Amino acid sequence: MTGARTMLSLAKDYLSERRALGFALRMQGHQITAFALFADERGHSGPLTNDIVLNWVQGQAKRASPFSWARRLEALRPFARYLARLDPGTDFPQTATFGRSHRRLAPHVYSEQEICDLVTAASRLAPEGGLRPATYAKIFGLIAATGLRRSEALHLRCSDVNLDGAFLTVRNTKFRKSRHAPIHATVVAKLRRYLEVRARPGALTEDSPLFLSPAGGFLAERRINKVFQKLRTNLGWTARGGHGKVRIHDLRHTFICRRIQLWHEHGADIDNAMAALSTYVGHAKISDTYWYLTGVPELMAVAGKRFELFASTVGEGHHD
Repeated sequence: MTGARTMLSLAKDYLSERRALGFALRMQGHQITAFALFADERGHSGPLTNDIVLNWVQGQAKRASPFSWARRLEALRPFARYLARLDPGTDFPQTATFGRSHRRLAPHVYSEQEICDLVTAASRLAPEGGLRPATYAKIFGLIAATGLRRSEALHLRCSDVNLDGAFLTVRNTKFRKSRHAPIHATVVAKLRRYLEVRARPGALTEDSPLFLSPAGGFLAERRINKVFQKLRTNLGWTARGGHGKVRIHDLRHTFICRRIQLWHEHGADIDNAMAALSTYVGHAKISDTYWYLTGVPELMAVAGKRFELFASTVGEGHHD
């Protein structure tokens, strides 16, 4: 039974259990903790109820929209299942109470010039000729050239870069998996030159970060976000797609889009290619990769031609 315990203590136990299994639960953990504090402050006791959940989902949301409410409800759902194991009297709102909790907005697909401008602007950061401009230029360039997630690039260690074999080892990614990511000869050359600069302030040991922070550790995401926001403002970009502003993550989207476009232009077997691409970028499901054919305007033509080919093939087998 949960009546004798605070919601916060239950939340802490749940999060500890999940994190021990390898789940980071950063954002979801924050939301579950916020809900638990809310419930305790309201004097809630006993099993979870629909009322206390909906009061938090709607009353504490920054944006009063069904989509925001659905996202907050979805964040609590696994915690509610955990509570239900402890107390059969647990209640929780139905999945479709506020509609869909997930949506994918079309990303900003960078032009080649925009990527070049970003890397050039980063290389001109202060101090001239120092590690800082070299680091940011290489991070943005590497994400654009390989489609790595921002967190994956920032957590690379020196031992993860195999220049002789021309590949990166991406460890413990978003879905607790590791993979090898082959890199082009031009990327190898750029990384080789970067490592010469990187060796000046700190030893290139196996465990040392590839991209070094001023404090000597891994670069924090908030630090690279701040630099990117400054560069983005100075470059005066206007976002194309469903998001209000151009994002670092759009470099990854651009890599995937451009690769599919090139394969299509060269007549590659798209289905086989998509399977390889899905593995390369670390997607958990190949459907996440296929989304680009219909979710990104630049690839709608590819999807249309694939459908036309399918329709004509089917049509050839049916005659009046």
